[in-house]
Amino acid sequence: MLSHHRNALRHIHAPPLFSIPSLPLSSSTATTPTPPHSDLLALISTAQTLHQTKQLHALSLLTGLLPSSVSLCASLILRYASFNSSAASHRLFDLTVPYSRTAFLHNTLIRAFSIAQFDDRFRTYNHMVRSGVRLDDHTFPFIFKACSDSMEVRKGLEVHGVVVKLGFDSDVYVGNTLLWFYGGCGKLGDARKVFDEMPERDAVSWNTIIGVFSVNGGYVEALHCYREMSLGVWCRPNVVSVVSVLPVCAALVDEVMAVQVHCYVVKSGLGTQVTVGNALVDVYGKCWNVHASKQVFDEMSERNEVSWNAGITGLSYVGNNVGALKMFRSMIDVGVKPTSVTISSILPVLVELELFGVGKELHGFCVKMGIESDVFIANSLIDMYAKSGHSYEASNVFREMDERNIVSWNAMIANFAQNRLELEAVGLVRQMQADGEIPNSVTITNLLPACSRLGSLRLGKEIHARTIRMGSASDLFVSNALTDMYAKCGWLDLARNVFNISLRDKVSYNTLIIGYSQTTDCSESLSLFSEMKQVGMMCDTVSFVGVISACANRTAIKQGKEIHGSVIRNLFDSHLFVANSLLDFYTKSGRIDLATKVFDRIPNKDVASWNTMILGYGMLGELDTAISFFEAMREDGVEYDSVSYIAVLSSCSHGGLVEKGKRYFEGMLAQNIEPTQQHYACMVDLLGRAGLMEEAVKLIKGMPIVPDANIWGSLLGACRIHGNIELASWAAEYLFKLKPDHCGYYILLSNMFAEADQFGTFKEKELSSITAINEVEQDLLRPPVLPSPAA
Repeated sequence: MLSHHRNALRHIHAPPLFSIPSLPLSSSTATTPTPPHSDLLALISTAQTLHQTKQLHALSLLTGLLPSSVSLCASLILRYASFNSSAASHRLFDLTVPYSRTAFLHNTLIRAFSIAQFDDRFRTYNHMVRSGVRLDDHTFPFIFKACSDSMEVRKGLEVHGVVVKLGFDSDVYVGNTLLWFYGGCGKLGDARKVFDEMPERDAVSWNTIIGVFSVNGGYVEALHCYREMSLGVWCRPNVVSVVSVLPVCAALVDEVMAVQVHCYVVKSGLGTQVTVGNALVDVYGKCWNVHASKQVFDEMSERNEVSWNAGITGLSYVGNNVGALKMFRSMIDVGVKPTSVTISSILPVLVELELFGVGKELHGFCVKMGIESDVFIANSLIDMYAKSGHSYEASNVFREMDERNIVSWNAMIANFAQNRLELEAVGLVRQMQADGEIPNSVTITNLLPACSRLGSLRLGKEIHARTIRMGSASDLFVSNALTDMYAKCGWLDLARNVFNISLRDKVSYNTLIIGYSQTTDCSESLSLFSEMKQVGMMCDTVSFVGVISACANRTAIKQGKEIHGSVIRNLFDSHLFVANSLLDFYTKSGRIDLATKVFDRIPNKDVASWNTMILGYGMLGELDTAISFFEAMREDGVEYDSVSYIAVLSSCSHGGLVEKGKRYFEGMLAQNIEPTQQHYACMVDLLGRAGLMEEAVKLIKGMPIVPDANIWGSLLGACRIHGNIELASWAAEYLFKLKPDHCGYYILLSNMFAEADQFGTFKEKELSSITAINEVEQDLLRPPVLPSPAA
């Protein structure tokens, strides 16, 4: 037996923990000193590596202490478990269990499997019961933890029955683990029942029930339990109680309760504990009391990384991004090393401040510190690069990640979708599933806008079907994204179907109000707006913009005025988007007087405000006023955009202001605004109306883009005014090709030839055009000639 153990030791090549005197194989070994049992226990508990653990295991065998020593075996079982070697733990157990007379060794193996996160499907516990091993008060905490970890509610209930049968339900230690079991499985009612029936409770009992309710979102119950504990005599709140209840106050934004807990902390002398200080900084920050949060932070006698992180997170939570960045810089200045939590908290702050250069510096810092592959940091970096439009850099971070979670995939899908890389977003979802990651509701809400921009109804329907199979179609964010996708793809009936069977919030209504406002069925926008108010939802800027747009498209002046009154009553009249919508509504309704009153009350007018007024006055023929607004726009410090020039060129065209129109067009080019088809159409109309036909033709021939029907139509209209048959025929040839079904162009040219007594010439041109069109149609309808099959 001893020689066998010596052979085992020869295979250990790592340096030993300590020198072992050579043990001769003679009978004199009995007199050779061996490491005492207590020394081996101490060494096993401090072993740093799996190899050292194996050395000590071999030494225990050599000295003959194993397999008979239950305490050594238990210590080795736990040490092997800490290195995730559950198989070695089980072999040790099998060799030593015959020497064990109690449940101690079984309890140790159950605990070891929990440490190693190995699920033995309760075989050890079942073996205990079948073998008649007497269960003790240490058995149940370990087995309840295993039930909680594996969400085995039925097994837990079975074990609970055994606890009651054996009389351990009165044991406070067992009762506390029962609380954790029911809490871990989400059975809050059962947890409360166990707590109420406990004959004895200690601080752990109270802290456990508070923690159970807090983790499962039962915030009101958690506060109720804390108040009960505070009123007790034998068991007062301790550090754990305070640290458990303060996040509950933060979640409920209950500053009054937070102040009461803070008072108790001061009176009981717990304020010097750094964990308590950190929790107070966090709760005041999330209750929007930045002053109190900073005061607690400044008064802390000791701070750690968590303290700084809580301060930074609290400031960013209330939108004080500048303050959060200052605190981060202070943290660096005092020599506190940022953690992954710090970096992942400050990166969104830099995004909000648009300090992408600083974000890149922080990325470099992470690379230097070797923490760039941390999953939380990497996810924040992807988000930062995506929101700054640097999709390539975001992709690089994603590729370099050692470990990815669902948040990483969702961040990258959002990156592609936000940066107009819709096909890449779709491809990444397929790759995500190939890699074994299951899409969740966030994945769906990130992907559906990409389908909208692609106009891919088929892909959107596939995703819709997937959400139904996943059971996430009832998720509010998913249903809103589906409604939006169908609306933007032009299928409002399908969008309405999703809306009708889903939960609804403000976003749900706004999506359909905006969707219907852009169609001929604008009355639906008004109906939905009324329904939204009837169900008690508060309208926001999007609601008002959508419904005002619907009124503008319907020229519904009465309803529009009513909604304007509602806008004023709800104090949205100074909001720029709403005010601009009102301008558009009144100008389209011909009430330029009311539009001017709205315009004058806008405190900070933008380019859209000015453009609407210029277009409005231009449509009513008040061309001088339109041009005056255009001139005043620059004096107000607002830069012209493409629409501004379309508006003013149109006014110049209708007013015959050729020189002004030319000057404005040259100014647009000098401003590096690229002319569109509409700009050229306005200029051709301007020159043509003034009889400058040669300049109009020169402009058309010099265009960097292919003229569209609007430009040729403008030229044809000018030819009609000045009776230029030759140019009219040239323009008509292009119009007949671009819009062969548009009868107006044929009638216009026909009238011109009739007036010039050249109707026969027109008939020839018309017939030749129709013949050419028919030939093209026949070519398209003719079946293709297929090559004969090879012999």
